[in-house]
Amino acid sequence: MTSEVRSFVIYGVTESGSTFRPSDWAERLAGVLAPYKPVGVRASHLSYSPYAVPININGVRCVVVDERLREIEPLAWKFVHDFATDNQLKTSFGPRQE
Repeated sequence: MTSEVRSFVIYGVTESGSTFRPSDWAERLAGVLAPYKPVGVRASHLSYSPYAVPININGVRCVVVDERLREIEPLAWKFVHDFATDNQLKTSFGPRQE
């Protein structure tokens, strides 16, 4: 039986409804997490980690953080949660949607 992959989504919108700036925040955050890759995946300086991917959801910049990051690097997981909390960004947590 395979377990369901869950993800933490950070939206580029604050709790008060403002658009988060700078406009490339999602790419910057995902870039910081780029070194964290699954075992056996070759590192490249030009790629994001599959555990933290910048995307658009309904026109809003977001970063989808795979829950498996918590297992391989708990401090990185804490960092993304603290980033969202410190910047008062909207978040969600649940099954990963492709």
